[in-house]
Amino acid sequence: MTRLRFSTAREVFETFPSAGKVIATRPAVEHPLAFLRRLAQGPAPAEAIAFCAYVLPRREAVWWAAQSLRAMLPVGSAPDEGLVAAETWVRDPRDETRRAALALADAGDPARPGTWVAFAAGYSGGSMVEGHAVPCPPDLTAKMARIAVLTALGRLTGRDHQAALRNCVEACIRLADDDGKPTS
Repeated sequence: MTRLRFSTAREVFETFPSAGKVIATRPAVEHPLAFLRRLAQGPAPAEAIAFCAYVLPRREAVWWAAQSLRAMLPVGSAPDEGLVAAETWVRDPRDETRRAALALADAGDPARPGTWVAFAAGYSGGSMVEGHAVPCPPDLTAKMARIAVLTALGRLTGRDHQAALRNCVEACIRLADDDGKPTS
């Protein structure tokens, strides 16, 4: 069973015009996961990270980003509270846990990837402002998840960077296409 809500990569760009601002490669009429693989193997593989953030539903995008960050943590390092808050929201997607993630992100260090994944969870729905109905834009979770993963990737170099990027893309594919069937 696929978790994708799009049947073509082009639909992702039509739904989220902001994706076109960070992904220069334009899709043909192709399956989203085929396009993702093409991006990952292309001249600008970081575009694949952006596409991962946009192609997944919000909760799955936060989970993907959180797990990507966790996989990039140095051995023996504890995750920061932003990452923990995002994972908590994924497991318990109530407004209280979403607001807690947003509060941690607001107070967090913008240089830390965990801050951005907490923003991704915090901006996943509901109101952006407590006590006022200010709806979250539909692309804000994707934007924040992308920043989180790219910030973490930016801390790695050489083979570590390449391997982590590849692992992030594969994690997205596994999450999106959980029936295990290969896509072309």
